[in-house]
Amino acid sequence: MTSTRALAPTRPLAKPRSGGIGALYAGNARSVVARGLLATRSTNYLIVLSGFFEPVFYLLSMGLGLGALVGNVATSTGQQVPYAAFIAPALLAVSAMNGAIYDSTWNVFFKMQYAKLYEGMLTTSLGPLDVALGEILLALLRGALYAGGFMIVMQVLGLNLAWTAFLALPAVLLIAFGFASLGMAITSYLKTFQQMDWITFVMLPMFLFSATFYPLSVYPTAIQWVIQALPLWHGVELVRGLTTGALSVAMLWHVLYYVVMIAIGLVFTTRRLRALFLD
Repeated sequence: MTSTRALAPTRPLAKPRSGGIGALYAGNARSVVARGLLATRSTNYLIVLSGFFEPVFYLLSMGLGLGALVGNVATSTGQQVPYAAFIAPALLAVSAMNGAIYDSTWNVFFKMQYAKLYEGMLTTSLGPLDVALGEILLALLRGALYAGGFMIVMQVLGLNLAWTAFLALPAVLLIAFGFASLGMAITSYLKTFQQMDWITFVMLPMFLFSATFYPLSVYPTAIQWVIQALPLWHGVELVRGLTTGALSVAMLWHVLYYVVMIAIGLVFTTRRLRALFLD
């Protein structure tokens, strides 16, 4: 007589991992993205949408309110623009950063430390690079959502001063990608909510002092060097140059900064996930 255990369906085994790149990447990051989109739609889409309004409120209160008192401001290339048009591209970069950071830090922290989601994913054929890319792409989509909505607000208010403003959208995607990859890499090393507060501690001064509301020239020379090392400053300068038409060769340096940032984030995230859940 055949036993009940023999008739019970068996769980399909994960595809064996090969050596080399096959152990890291199965080419299926889209599954991670699809799972994340389903979770967002069913649980926390209102929280996601709420993050869009913070930079809009800053723009309306400071750009239109304070801007009426300030008048014109000089960009890094010496171009005089209205104050609202000066801070709007900076807030656009901030919007992309916020969307990417929130998704790649707090959400990733919960999935890693409490939901144990990545442990389950890595028992399948998915590799650590699939998980890293999938989560980073999710954060990139959130950053793109914030930035796209903010660009519409800028267009309605007449703050896109040059035809090159349309290039700001791929620029903010690059910014979001950079912050998402680095944010996830850093989060993979954090263990407690107290340590996660360090991220907010770093983001707030970076938001305030990355030439977001004031030209870089108002700061002492030593402080200027510190500001120019911050990733948000590079994003602000890149987007501001595109929306105001103040183009320069230095913009290529800003792009390269984010390319390096993305590469570092991907490498460290992949290695960390492998060390945590596979080795």
